Amino acid sequence: EVQLVESGGGLVQPGGSLRLSCAASGFNFNDYGIAWFRQVPGNDSEGVSCIAESDGRTYYSDSVKGRFTISIDKASATVSLQMNSLKPEDTAVYYCAAGGVILCDKIETLSDMDLLQRYFELRGQGMLVTVSS
Repeated sequence: EVQLVESGGGLVQPGGSLRLSCAASGFNFNDYGIAWFRQVPGNDSEGVSCIAESDGRTYYSDSVKGRFTISIDKASATVSLQMNSLKPEDTAVYYCAAGGVILCDKIETLSDMDLLQRYFELRGQGMLVTVSS
């Protein structure tokens, strides 16, 4: 079955770190753009990061720049999001999505997962990240 499998969410204290993973199952990430979104229930989603497999270029939203790092392990077809210096406002459900490289071109201007849906083929099931003391 072709799918994205997410892992790594959970509860962390402010200032702490978490590492989210998004593994491709049944395919690989060749020539894909892989993005991370987050959503607080009742709010619009936010595209926080994206990486293009072909050339490794990355995107970060202003809200996470300098704290989050996206990376790709081609051998295991896994994209990771290292989240450091976490804040309570980072609390959300996090999703990964994979599509064409154009996903990483569009995410800066469109950001919202619903608006970008036409550019991705798969989305993970989502996992909760809670930053709280």
